[in-house]
Amino acid sequence: MAEDSFPGWHGTTIIGVRKGGRVVVAGDGQVSLGQTVIKGSARKVRRLSPGGSDVVAGFAGSTADAFALLERLEQKLEATPGQLQRACVELAKDWRTDKYLQKLEAMLIVTDGAQLYVVTGAGDVLEPEDGIAAIGSGGNYALAAARAMIDGEHDAEAIARRAMEIAASICVYTNGNLTVETLEG
Repeated sequence: MAEDSFPGWHGTTIIGVRKGGRVVVAGDGQVSLGQTVIKGSARKVRRLSPGGSDVVAGFAGSTADAFALLERLEQKLEATPGQLQRACVELAKDWRTDKYLQKLEAMLIVTDGAQLYVVTGAGDVLEPEDGIAAIGSGGNYALAAARAMIDGEHDAEAIARRAMEIAASICVYTNGNLTVETLEG
């Protein structure tokens, strides 16, 4: 569908920061339709607990599509307990090859506290070299801000919160209403 024929859902910024044995995933709450804010308090970071192990996932893109992907990810995690990388790779393979899943428009940041991945519909399972991953319309702003702070004295949560604050001050599709989840590595 052409960008000019329907304004589309925009927005969100999700960041994952690994530092000091902790991984923090933070996401804003804004959902926009074109130039209109539809909701300011959406929860785009979720804690999953398949098979008793904690996994945190944040999503950017279509909410319904992201929920379909999170459901699939939970199934993959249940089939491969304790193997986040394998579950993410299996999800990415399905996403790339399944005709229904190929149409889904979303991206995920996923962590189990030890590993941090970005999972995309192009079949990518990316592990950031510097322990910082960001997605969504304000993702590049949050990523740059977090990279500038990562070697300082701030912990992972402080970095994620400040990076989100900076992204919200630049990206009109990002607000300061955060959901923050933390896992110990």
